[in-house]
Amino acid sequence: MSAVDRTPSERERERARVRRSIRRRGVLLATAATVVVLGLLVVGLTSSPGWPRVRETFLSWPDAKESFPDIAKGFWLNVKMFLAAEPLILLLGGAVAIVRSTVSPLLTPIRLLAVVYTDFFRGVPTILVVFLFAFGIPALGLQGVPNDLAVLGTAALVLSYGAYVAEVIRAGIDSVHPSQVASAEALGLSRAQAMRFVVLPQGVRRVVPPLINDFVSLQKDTALVGAVGVFESLFAAQDYGNFNFNYTPYLVTAAFFVALTIPIARFTDWMGRRMMERERGSR
Repeated sequence: MSAVDRTPSERERERARVRRSIRRRGVLLATAATVVVLGLLVVGLTSSPGWPRVRETFLSWPDAKESFPDIAKGFWLNVKMFLAAEPLILLLGGAVAIVRSTVSPLLTPIRLLAVVYTDFFRGVPTILVVFLFAFGIPALGLQGVPNDLAVLGTAALVLSYGAYVAEVIRAGIDSVHPSQVASAEALGLSRAQAMRFVVLPQGVRRVVPPLINDFVSLQKDTALVGAVGVFESLFAAQDYGNFNFNYTPYLVTAAFFVALTIPIARFTDWMGRRMMERERGSR
């Protein structure tokens, strides 16, 4: 049996050359357009009448260096709050989504509570939830309840984002065709087993990109706890700016958040493309 000759024909090589040429031309045009647009933006910004004042108050290298340690320390608190809140939000959101997806009449009161919870916390601004927790919980004087503002702020974020994540997971559960549940039950699985082994794995996999987007927003919203006096990165920048009349620390804080957010955003894009290719059968 002779080996198959896989040497590309002259026509195929010519098509490959044309595709490479078109790709090169597209990259060059995109690069040139980007450079022109960025150049125009820089020229427009630096030629504005207030540019010297903006450069002095927002782009001061000495102020950036001086404020960097406190902002870095505060940002580490942001990261810790994010890491603590994320698994709790997943657990809460998953539990609420499962409860809302049940059909048992006995669970009607719990379903109603789940509906009230998602409607309330999606309707109230997150910053308001943070204020209510930070000032309302300590006022109750409950025994065994922590009064640390960072803990209370994190709890507020968990409850607020848990409502959004619950709806995202519920959308994933609803996207699984009912025939999947019927097939699982025909194989002898109970309703709960069908939900655990068939529906949840498929539903959660379909909503991974929007879930990651929610967690990107959560990572940024940890700065909201600065409004109640927690010394996180934004509060540190504000404290320095108010004392020194310089806003450069705000840009330093923004750089910290962007440095963490951009890799997560690119990962979300990659995950979305991968799932789309899998759905189309090209992977």
